[in-house]
Amino acid sequence: MKSYNWATLGCGVIANELAAAMEKRGQKLYSVANRTHQKAVEFAQKYGIEKVYNDIDELFGDENVDIIYISTPHNTHISYLRKALRAKKHVLCEKSITLNSDELSEAIQLARENNVILAEAMTIYHMPIYKELHRKISTGELGELRLIQMNFGSYKEYNMSNRFFNRNLAGGAMLDIGVYALSFIRWFMTSCPNQVLSQVKYAETGVDEQASILLKNKEEEMATVILSLHAKQPKRGTIAFDKGYIEIYQYPRGEKAVITYTEDSHTETICQGETKNALLYEVEDMEKAVDGDYSLMHLDYTEDVMNIMTDIRKQWGMKYPEEM
Repeated sequence: MKSYNWATLGCGVIANELAAAMEKRGQKLYSVANRTHQKAVEFAQKYGIEKVYNDIDELFGDENVDIIYISTPHNTHISYLRKALRAKKHVLCEKSITLNSDELSEAIQLARENNVILAEAMTIYHMPIYKELHRKISTGELGELRLIQMNFGSYKEYNMSNRFFNRNLAGGAMLDIGVYALSFIRWFMTSCPNQVLSQVKYAETGVDEQASILLKNKEEEMATVILSLHAKQPKRGTIAFDKGYIEIYQYPRGEKAVITYTEDSHTETICQGETKNALLYEVEDMEKAVDGDYSLMHLDYTEDVMNIMTDIRKQWGMKYPEEM
C-alpha cells in the first residue's frame, strides 16, 4: 500500500487521537492547520509534526498533502470541504460531515468532479465488531431483523455558550450524538427508513436538547432513538431478530457484543477490535479507499443519515444561522 501524507485541520480531541493513531503505525502527521496558529504550533511540537501553516488556505495549496482530516465545528465543514475537494485532496471529515443534506450533496458532487474520496469519520462503519456482526447476520442464523432500540444520553452542564448548546456552533443533540444512533440503525437496517416521526425538547438557545425518534423502512423493520444532552443514559444498542437479539454497549466505539438466542436464552459473546484504536481503523479504511476500495467508507449510508437528520429538523422548524 502506498504511503500517504495526512494533514489535520483542527487541533482538538479528535486531532490528538488521529496523531496518536499515526504513531501506532510508526508514522507522523505530515502537517497541521488551525484557526488559532499558536495552537497548531503547540500541537506540532507535541507530536513532532514538521509542517505548520501560517494560514489555513496554505493547506489546500500544498501539493504534498494527500488526505485531509477535518475536525473543526460542524458549521465550518462545508467551507473547508469546498476548498479541499476543489484542490483535489481526499477528505475524511468528522461527524456530522455537514449541517444538512444540501451541503452534503454539494460536497459529494465536488468529490466526483475532482475524482477524490470524501467520507465521514463515523466510527461505527469502521470498528471491527460491526463488520463481524454484519458477517454473522448475513448467515441467517438470527433470522429476520425486527426492531432496533438506541439510547445515547450525555449530561452536559447548562452552559449555553459551549458547543453543545450554542446555535452559532451548530449545537444540539441531533448532530452531536444522534448521528451515531442513526448511523448504527442504517448499518443494520436492510434499507433506509422511509417513515420517520419525532419529538423534541429545546434548550433555551433553541437547539435540540432532547429528542425521541421512531423509524420504519419498506421491509417494516422498526427502530427507536432516545437522545439527551442533559440526562445520562447508557450508550446502548439493541438489535432484535426472529431468533435472537444483540446488545452492544458503548456502541460509538464498540468492541463487544452479546447475542441472546430466543429458543433457549443461551448467550454468545463476540469481541472484535479495541475501542482505543477507533481512529486507527478509520485511517486504515480511508487509505484502502484511496487505493480503490471505496465501499469501505459507506458514503451512501452517510447520505441516508444526513437526509433523515435534515428532514427531522425541517419537521421541527429548527435552523442554524447558516441555514436562514
